[in-house]
Amino acid sequence: MIKKTFLLAIVLICVLSACSHKKETENNETAKSPERGEVSGNEKPNVKFTFPLTGLEANEESRTRAVSVMINNHPKARPQSGLTEADIVYEVLAEGDITRFLAIFQSGKPNRIGPVRSSRDYFIELAKGYDSFYIAHGYSPEARKMLESGYIDNINGMQYDGTLFKRSSERQAPHNSYITYENIRKGAKMKNFKMDTPPKALNFASEDELKQIKGQKANHILIRYSTNALFNAEYEYDEKLQKFKRFSGDEQTIDLETKKPVLLDNLLVVEMQHKIIDDYGRRSIDLTSGGKAYFIQKGTYREVEWRNVEGAIIPYENGIPAKFVPGKTWINIVPNLKDVSFSE
Repeated sequence: MIKKTFLLAIVLICVLSACSHKKETENNETAKSPERGEVSGNEKPNVKFTFPLTGLEANEESRTRAVSVMINNHPKARPQSGLTEADIVYEVLAEGDITRFLAIFQSGKPNRIGPVRSSRDYFIELAKGYDSFYIAHGYSPEARKMLESGYIDNINGMQYDGTLFKRSSERQAPHNSYITYENIRKGAKMKNFKMDTPPKALNFASEDELKQIKGQKANHILIRYSTNALFNAEYEYDEKLQKFKRFSGDEQTIDLETKKPVLLDNLLVVEMQHKIIDDYGRRSIDLTSGGKAYFIQKGTYREVEWRNVEGAIIPYENGIPAKFVPGKTWINIVPNLKDVSFSE
């Protein structure tokens, strides 16, 4: 009887040992198995996150809502604050020969932004295309109706001058209104606007596709908004940086506080119909019909067409969306592409 019990015990030990070894082997194989997409130890999954409006790598999934700010481009408002951190900037005529910027921030959150300027209806439409939180100081009659109707989530310096918006003593009105990103967040919270919904991602080129970008040489681009050089935009391609630098009136566009230059990777120049609609010189601009455009990347340019895709202005080539170079983008809206010239 003792012998039988002893033998059973030995058998049981052997079975348990074999099961334990089998389980350990299976666990090791599972950890090593690439098919399962699992990792062992402290290794982390190789997941790549990117910012939706730049395509550049992010440390984590981006859940920040885009913020669009009207920025003054009068010579007395230069150099501006915050432009270097904008993911996308639209440059469009307001009244006369002077353009204004709609700077769209999502990956960058500059401390100080401005000078903030008044709104126009077409800028509101562009901001709406990115489901952004819209910031301006003042408005045209058409823009005021849109803002007060709740067409877009916004705060305006007309209601928050001296509180969320601060005046600089170094400049004269209307070139001295500024806002911080902290106060933008504060304003959104005051009005119960959600700030955790990122915009739809743009279509960016892969590493292999970047090598295939071709076109005519565009080391220097001049966009004439006026006979006065102070109001025109110029871009120069820096071969070493592989980025474009921006200039106005022979002065490089830099940040007031940091002195860092505006550097961009994509320049889209689009032709849209402009009409004067009142004695003040305000305009209506056709943002929806589509038309001719120049797409400028990697020191080259090519003719494309533009389309309005859910409010965003997107380049199309051979009937499909053209891909952006990962990085920052400026979009210049002009009445006529004849006002754009290229040189090597």
